[in-house]
Amino acid sequence: MEKQTHDAFALMGIAVRTCNTDGTAAIAIPALWERFRSENLLSKISNVQSTDIYSVYTEYEGDYTQPYTTLIGYRVANLDQVPEGLTGIIIPAAAYIKRVVTGNLLKGAVYEAWLDIWQSDLPRAYTADYEVYGPEAQNPENARVDIYLSVK
Repeated sequence: MEKQTHDAFALMGIAVRTCNTDGTAAIAIPALWERFRSENLLSKISNVQSTDIYSVYTEYEGDYTQPYTTLIGYRVANLDQVPEGLTGIIIPAAAYIKRVVTGNLLKGAVYEAWLDIWQSDLPRAYTADYEVYGPEAQNPENARVDIYLSVK
């Protein structure tokens, strides 16, 4: 894992409020991914900067055991025009730890990484954590996903 500093950037997509401890995340996040796959968001967003898919965890009420917002979408130039039904957020400039996940997405490679992260002693800031699904994530059986964790 490597520490990096990122400038602020904007994302636009679909979002849901959820929580890990009461079991709602296990239902809400897969449902959000299904909705993302079924809706052609790229056709609704005019200022996409990259076709990499971002899955963001933000607006934490505390740590990972408290409610938070998940957004799945794309990096955009700005949030001047957010289409109806979509949500725009700014990922703040901050320090992040990058964790690379490789493996079978269909068999829970990313979820397994999160289980490990939750048990780690990283000095997490809980401002915004995100996954980036780039070209190397196109084959879900042999994928690479980058996870960025906001840290203090």
